[in-house]
Amino acid sequence: MAESKKLLIIAHAPSENTQKMLEAVINGASNPDVKNVEVRSLTPLETQPNDINSANAIILGTTENLGYMAGLMKDVFDRCYYPCQEKTEGLPFAFYVRAGHDGTGTRRAIESITMGLRWRLVQDPLICRGDFQAAFIDRCEELGLAMAASLEAGII
Repeated sequence: MAESKKLLIIAHAPSENTQKMLEAVINGASNPDVKNVEVRSLTPLETQPNDINSANAIILGTTENLGYMAGLMKDVFDRCYYPCQEKTEGLPFAFYVRAGHDGTGTRRAIESITMGLRWRLVQDPLICRGDFQAAFIDRCEELGLAMAASLEAGII
């Protein structure tokens, strides 16, 4: 049997709606049809460099705060950037943003930092804009499933 691959989800989910989005990502990634992927979810404060260094793929989730990623998500990058820089080059990742406005600044910031890490964005960012919609939950679940299934299949 093949060794399980590790999908790490790092998400800032401060509200009921963002918690629902995170749970949907986890549910999608934990789909019973995906057998060889170990899914682990951490808050930004729990995340340590070793968690990132041992992952085979990552999903990041954040709110848009003042046109930028949440401060706690930025803290992950501040603490983990250099300890992970050379060890995670090419790491496949995806991200989602709960954006009250347009999410442009948040997207730009995440893409800039991860470009410096030389991570590989493997699907278009999921930017959930405006008032909360039930469709955000479905899209988050699809994101989790797509990442886990692609990781298991060796596509990413």
